[in-house]
Amino acid sequence: MQLFLLPKRISSRYRPANTEKGSSLKKKYKDFDNPFENNIFVDEKKEGSRKHRFLFYSWLYQMIEKRVLTDLTVEFLQDSPNYLIDVIVGADNTITVEIDNDQGVDIDDCVALSRYLESKLDRETEDFELTVTSAGLTSPFKTSRQYKKYEGKEVEVLSKQGQKMTGILKSSDPDGFTLTVTRKVKPEGAKRRTEVTEDLRYAFSEVKYTKYLIRF
Repeated sequence: MQLFLLPKRISSRYRPANTEKGSSLKKKYKDFDNPFENNIFVDEKKEGSRKHRFLFYSWLYQMIEKRVLTDLTVEFLQDSPNYLIDVIVGADNTITVEIDNDQGVDIDDCVALSRYLESKLDRETEDFELTVTSAGLTSPFKTSRQYKKYEGKEVEVLSKQGQKMTGILKSSDPDGFTLTVTRKVKPEGAKRRTEVTEDLRYAFSEVKYTKYLIRF
């Protein structure tokens, strides 16, 4: 029986730097598309003589923070065999940075990235929780590089139509992947079923998830 290690995870708490507010945010992220460009209030409603306003700014600030963390992580990993999978910014001030490596992520890599991100952020502004972790062994793939990593291995695919298939991930490219599946069919006139293999082509847009399949 094979044993598999759980994803490596490093957590800490930090406060982001207060160096990109006001006009500097607009200048640095001038390519950011604000869907409420001339109306920062998403909604207004009157209740008697009181008016309640819901600001779009808080959502904008969260999106900018994700972009900053993404840029910092990519910069740190550019000369490393590790690569970024995802940055998740939660509403409860939790941030998860997920990385992967074709040969497996070492826990020291998570520690080093966590320390680097903390060194770029200011603890004196607002408290956040930071987690740097490796991609889970059976987590759905999020990047095309993960498809490349698992070529030749058995995976499970769930299409958006609800069809679940298992097979060997034969190949992948920027648009999708090819899955080799084995079926048992009974040829006309035969007494027993025989195994046949066929290649199924999937576009990434047709798939709800793909993940590595572990068999014991």
